[in-house]
Amino acid sequence: MSAEQTPTASSADLEEAPEPRTDVPQDTGYDFVVVSNRLPVERVVEDGTSSWRRSPGGLVAALSPVMARNTGAWVGWHGAADETLERFDHDVFHLAPVPLSGAEVEAYYEGFSNATLWPLYHDVIAPPEFHRAWWNTYRRVNRRFAERTAEVAAQNATVWVQDYQLQLVPKLLRDLRPDLTIGFFNHIPFPPLEIFAQLPWRRAVLEGLSGADLIGFQRPGDAQNFQRCVRRFLDVPFRQGRARFGTDDAAWTVRAQSYPISIDAEAIQELASRPEVKERAREIRHELGDPETVFLGVDRLDYTKGILHRIKAYGELLQDGRLTVGPSVLVQVANPSRERVESYVQLREDVEGLVGHLNGQHDTISHTAIRYLHHGYPFEEMVALYLATDVMLVTSLRDGMNLVAKEYVAAKTDGSDTLVLSEFTGAAEQLKQALLVNPHDIDGLKDAMLRAKEMPAAEAKKRMRAMRRQVLGNDVNDWSEAFLRDLAGTRSGRTTGDTTEEEQ
Repeated sequence: MSAEQTPTASSADLEEAPEPRTDVPQDTGYDFVVVSNRLPVERVVEDGTSSWRRSPGGLVAALSPVMARNTGAWVGWHGAADETLERFDHDVFHLAPVPLSGAEVEAYYEGFSNATLWPLYHDVIAPPEFHRAWWNTYRRVNRRFAERTAEVAAQNATVWVQDYQLQLVPKLLRDLRPDLTIGFFNHIPFPPLEIFAQLPWRRAVLEGLSGADLIGFQRPGDAQNFQRCVRRFLDVPFRQGRARFGTDDAAWTVRAQSYPISIDAEAIQELASRPEVKERAREIRHELGDPETVFLGVDRLDYTKGILHRIKAYGELLQDGRLTVGPSVLVQVANPSRERVESYVQLREDVEGLVGHLNGQHDTISHTAIRYLHHGYPFEEMVALYLATDVMLVTSLRDGMNLVAKEYVAAKTDGSDTLVLSEFTGAAEQLKQALLVNPHDIDGLKDAMLRAKEMPAAEAKKRMRAMRRQVLGNDVNDWSEAFLRDLAGTRSGRTTGDTTEEEQ
């Protein structure tokens, strides 16, 4: 533990509750507001001219139709430090930027969010750091997000807060605007009580989350972990996924349950069916030397993804003579991530060192053992790479869901090829026909990789078709619709004065 750690924490860590806003006109503001660390747009500069474009990703795609139907606004940081922007419109979004200074990005985002919460919530794969200065900045930035949201939300609006960077926003927002219906979705795992207990500000975080009417998690186990933590540290019991918070004259019911997120499967299928994408897949395979088997890993360069375990297993298969360079190749795409966080800098050095060592041992004049690509690609290129691949390797040590596994399945429109999937991903609970592995078991991982390579075509197609039914039948739109439908249903559990809303 850091010397900056505080030994105890209480509800006082949330500071004094903000005064409720009473100046919200009935006929202004936005009926649906999404709040996330980043806005759904990114800045593009071409020929000296700056403009905005929609960010890629399933969340933006899923919520765009909801925004268009419900006069929606999106609150978030626009990605540039020490710059303040006024609200602006782009596409179907009304955007309300939240300014962050360089020091706040370092302490709130790189520090508390990604060097404290991220490793803590991912089974302490890397040691979390506990610094009071980071916590104080996290608290201050969360308050700013809540205040910005309170400004743009219409009377009785629905607000959906996204992910671990903003865990204090629900309660802060409830204090500011008790008229709002508030949802929160946790995109990463929620740790078991024994791990969450390490957080010095555990009560404040739980109180922050419990300001929401509905809290969504990727897996039932995550929801259960949250409920256990609330029972232990706030002394509030959940019964059938529900708990009561607040006072007699201002109470609300919190629901906590799982809503496994998915992908825009239809869009991926459409891309995978394009002749130019199929042709690009053939080109990729030829550029790799027309191997018999292409193994693929696609990840952010993150210590939770098990990249080192995967590369180690592949290297041992080469060393054992069970795979041969030329007939087989491993392609590892590692998208740059959090490059100013020390643990990520070290991971990059370790991965590149291991790849260089294995290629030095096993490369031939004409073939490379591991094609390591440390940069991102347009999504169309990624779909072509999925089509060019025989065995997809997802070896996360801990993952809330892992959408790459679902993207790969959606791209396989012919029902071919195989998926090796870590049992520690949320996707493993849905894609049970994958070859499930414990990535810590290197020998077991090696056996699964060989089994995937050698699997009879009929068995591979049977497994892939079953997985495709699951992915295509539960896409990202189903996820957002299910959450928002249940969130809308929570209003009947509010108490105002002496009666609940459903009694009025």
